[in-house]
This record gives sequence, structure tokens and C-alpha cells, in this order.
Amino acid sequence: MVWIDIPDHSDFSIHNIPFGIFSGPDGRKRIGTRIGDHILDLEKTASLGLFDHLSIDPDIFKSTVLNPFISLGKPITNSVRTKIQETINDESSILKDYPRLFISPGEVTMHLPVEIKDYTDFYSSENHAYNVGAMFRDPDNALLPNWKYLPVGYHGRASSIIPSGINLHRPKGQIKPGDGAPVYGPSRRLDFELEMAFIIGKKSELGTSISTSEAEDHIFGMVLFNDWSARDIQKWEYVPLGPFLGKSFASSVSPWIVTMEALAFAKVEGPKQDPEVLPYLQYSGNHHYDISLQVGLTPRGSRETIISHSNYKYMYWNTVQQLAHHTVNGCNVNIGDMMASGTISGTEKGSYGSMLELSWGGKKTVHLKDGQERKFLEDYDTITMYGHAEREGKRVGFGAVRTQILPATE
Repeated sequence: MVWIDIPDHSDFSIHNIPFGIFSGPDGRKRIGTRIGDHILDLEKTASLGLFDHLSIDPDIFKSTVLNPFISLGKPITNSVRTKIQETINDESSILKDYPRLFISPGEVTMHLPVEIKDYTDFYSSENHAYNVGAMFRDPDNALLPNWKYLPVGYHGRASSIIPSGINLHRPKGQIKPGDGAPVYGPSRRLDFELEMAFIIGKKSELGTSISTSEAEDHIFGMVLFNDWSARDIQKWEYVPLGPFLGKSFASSVSPWIVTMEALAFAKVEGPKQDPEVLPYLQYSGNHHYDISLQVGLTPRGSRETIISHSNYKYMYWNTVQQLAHHTVNGCNVNIGDMMASGTISGTEKGSYGSMLELSWGGKKTVHLKDGQERKFLEDYDTITMYGHAEREGKRVGFGAVRTQILPATE
């Protein structure tokens, strides 16, 4: 019944309807959605009265970030999404008379979808945590004592989160070679981290906590997240207070926020958590998601090699547990806050979510299609992450987050 052309296997099927911020040739940012190979301008759509039944101020769609739209609450934002779906399925839709509302992705620039005041990075994939522990500590005692009792995380740098398509310069900092004194220079072990992140859609008050049963109401949607890491800088600096310059230089996100409602069909049962978690981390129902993930590496002037096939279902700690733990001490959250999963690694070597694991700390090589090899990332390499959920003919995806590495600045 869909009257607009949507390619087979598109990430942006009628079942998706994500939200993002785009600008056309005039440079003016506004809210849109992606349907197949089209971006629907929601500012102009609202001017036709499509959302009048919701009593929304049409100017909300002129916003340069999604925060004001998200603050309307899920009953409204879900109704906007549903109305768009109904309209695209309606052969008599008024939108058919206004083809200029649909814009080619090649004619626009995508921007950071939300204003992010706070960002938290978790460490919630057991396979990744085990691999790192086995690599640097003891394979027989790889996980730290607290790991299976709480979702480990740290407060990251929100100012350096960038959208797909914004390239980054190789970071610089202190590096300690062997037993010698530390030196200053560009990172020689630059790495990606395959992650996903959820966006807060409902704020909480300082001094209150969000329970696992309430958490879904506070989560608007998700994006792909590449949490870049300078492993050599990080190794020297992280004791005793954890990540700093080795992580804060950049994190890249996909531009379209896929709502949790669009992902509901992809829910699956999570792993058995042993030992049993404390009561505030217990939950009912399924809160893990079967989302296929890939990482591609493209050297300059060459072709892409998919170097990792992973899945978000490999998480040990899920989103409702992460948010419940984050707020159990009374920490408040705000609309637009971003919370990343931590590196997502599967059980097989080809499913690891970082070069650190794929090269096993630089001891092995990753072979590319053009004959090149990598242990860590080189200048002008491009990393692209993809993700989608698919079941029984229904596909909902995120598109891609793509970033090229440029040489360090002078």
C-alpha cells in the first residue's frame, strides 16, 4: 500500500520513521525523517496541517536540534511517527501533491540530532570485557570483581561527539614506550569501538531514581556510536582515574535516531545473569535487541573490507539496567543525554568490536581485500559502522556512521 518507492532491504522502511536534523543548500537546520531514499521535510509537512490533531506548535519542526520535539513526550512523538506511516500508506495522501517535501539525501547535510549536555560510556559487553582482561591481566580471572554486579561506566566528554561525515585528526598525547620515559606525539594505536547509544527522552529530578520498570519511558531512541580510542595514550594515563585524553578527542554517531518503538519487534531474551543481580537491577520482560552490526575499513583510494560482524544482543547489561544504575544514587538525567553501550563484541574472532581485540593487542594482523594489513588504524583510513534489525520481512536500520582519520595537526 506504500505509494512512495522504498528499495528492498532499505534501513529506512515504513516500519522505521526515524528523526534527525538536516539542512539543505540554504544551510538552515530543521527536523526531518528518512523514508527509503527520501528525506521528508517535517517543517513543511506540518505546515500542511498533517499534525494539527495533535495540537503541536508547527514551529517545533523548525528546531535545530531534536530536544524540543522529544520534550513533547512519547504520546506526541509516537503519534507523529504513526501519522507519517499512515500518510505514506494512504493513496489519497495530501503529500502526493507536494513532491518537493521529499528531498534526496545527496542534497542535504545531516547534523548532530540532539544537544548533548552529558554523555556516559558503559562497559557492558561480557565478551569485550573478558578479552581485554585476558589480554592485559589473567585469562582465568579476566573480569574485575565488580563487573557482574553492576554496569560499569564513566562520564565522558559530550563536546567532542560528532555526526557521521565529520572527519577527525589523529590525537596527540603522552605515550610511554616500554621502560623508558614518556614521550609526546601522535597516537600510534588509534582504534575504533563498535557501540550503540540511547538518548534520554524524559528528564528526571535530582535526588530521584529511575527503576528498571520506568526506564523505557525515559529512553527516546538509539544511534550507532563509534567511541574512538587512542590505546597508547589511554594505557599510560588511565590509572588511577580512568579514561581521559585517550577517549575525549572524539566519538562519532549516526545522524538518525531510531525510536525504541520502531525497535520493539527486535527484542530478545538476554543472557542469564549469574550471580543474581541486586533487586534494583532486576527487570521483567525482554530488553535486549537483536541488531546486526558491521564495521568496514576503507584505506584511502581503495575498497572497503568488513572486518567485524557483531550484534547488539551480545550485551550482558541492557539499557534499563544501565539507566537504573546510573540514577540509583539520585543522579538526574536530561533530554538529549547520550549513554553508550561500551564496545560490543561477540564470541568469535570476527565479531570483536575493536582493533585492540581483532589484532589482539597488536600481536596479529587484520588482512584487507586489497592486500594491505592493519594492527591499528592508519591516516586516511575510513571506518564505517552499519546496523539493522530484521525479522519476518520487517527491517529497521540506522544507516551508517562514517569517519575518516586525518593526520595529526602540527
